[in-house]
Amino acid sequence: MAETAEHRTQQTDDSKQAARAERKAARLAKQIGSFAKAHGGAEGQLAHLGQMGTRIVLVGEDGGWGDLVAPSYAVAESATRKAGITVHEDFDGDFAAKVRTGPYEWSRMAGIQVGGPSGHKR
Repeated sequence: MAETAEHRTQQTDDSKQAARAERKAARLAKQIGSFAKAHGGAEGQLAHLGQMGTRIVLVGEDGGWGDLVAPSYAVAESATRKAGITVHEDFDGDFAAKVRTGPYEWSRMAGIQVGGPSGHKR
């Protein structure tokens, strides 16, 4: 069966997309590794953001936390696998209990509940 020009173009486009996804996963894995190194290790959880991609929530062994956004769930999975971190199904229980928040987070959370960050004037 003869290969058509359209088929070759599609294969080229697919290869380029796969290469881009692989590079993005590698960059995210490097960032995850840096976070883990700075926080004595790290664990993660992946959360779908719809069309925006997938959020990679990171929690360090010291309770520090942060997040990254991957363009897709597959890229997020690849990045966490490359980084070698444990990925949890849910953000609850012992995993969630590791998170340590500071005054900033508490004022933001409380502010959301009562209408804005602490010190917000109406």
